[in-house]
Amino acid sequence: MSERLLVCTDLDRTLIPNGPQPESEQARVRFKQLCDSDEVLLAYVSGRDQSLVRDAIADYTLPQPDYVIGDVGTSLYHVESVDDWRHQANWHQHISQDWNGRSHQDLKQLFSDIPGLRLQEDEKQNRFKLSYYLSPDQDQQPILEEMGLRLQRETVAASLVWSIDETANMGLLDVLPERATKYHAIDFLRESLGYGLNETVFSGDSGNDMEVLVSPIPAVLVANAQAEVRQQAQQSVDANGNGGSLYMAKGGFMAMNGNYSAGIIEGAAHYHPQLIARLLAV
Repeated sequence: MSERLLVCTDLDRTLIPNGPQPESEQARVRFKQLCDSDEVLLAYVSGRDQSLVRDAIADYTLPQPDYVIGDVGTSLYHVESVDDWRHQANWHQHISQDWNGRSHQDLKQLFSDIPGLRLQEDEKQNRFKLSYYLSPDQDQQPILEEMGLRLQRETVAASLVWSIDETANMGLLDVLPERATKYHAIDFLRESLGYGLNETVFSGDSGNDMEVLVSPIPAVLVANAQAEVRQQAQQSVDANGNGGSLYMAKGGFMAMNGNYSAGIIEGAAHYHPQLIARLLAV
């Protein structure tokens, strides 16, 4: 069993307890204890940009990460210190090929006549991230299919990432380079650091985590995830044979409820019981 671990986690409603479900007392303190260990590298994997990740760290007293994958996988930073976030240009070079020379503006024009799409604010856009709001009551599938057809005609390799912001009751749709997903970014990071699959754990809660949750990367779905997300994840891993790489937190570990950071710790202990027991004195 490996004695080192790359912990990759989504922020909102995964590590950050900003959903309606209760947080276990001391869960975040224990998570920080785990991540303070020399054996653990911590990477935040979020739809937030750098500024909003910094806000989250301060507002929720989160441990400082070693790496941040932001903007739904379109940015990658090495965090040398609180004030020294180093943009990893090799990741941008890696994903830039997918849009076949098309710009953010080009793709925005491509979808300008599709009803129901509403552009998100400027600060939520970047060079490789085109983001829209969509009513959660609207059937998103025809829209995704039409966008996919248009991208195919333009020979643009892109991912369409759909999720729901429960707090705002709003659908979120991101158009990204095909390789600029959370899954590809985590895979790129772990390989560049020399970490194997058995030395990596990802935690998430929602639809925009799904590609990682059902991938070969050992993953944890925290207990506060919506029932539809749990069902979709289970069906996907059953279909693709990755059932052994998905753990669904249920609570009970260290007398915690499995929500948020309690679920992350529970899942890490599922995959690495001896390491977690030693680091947390279970």
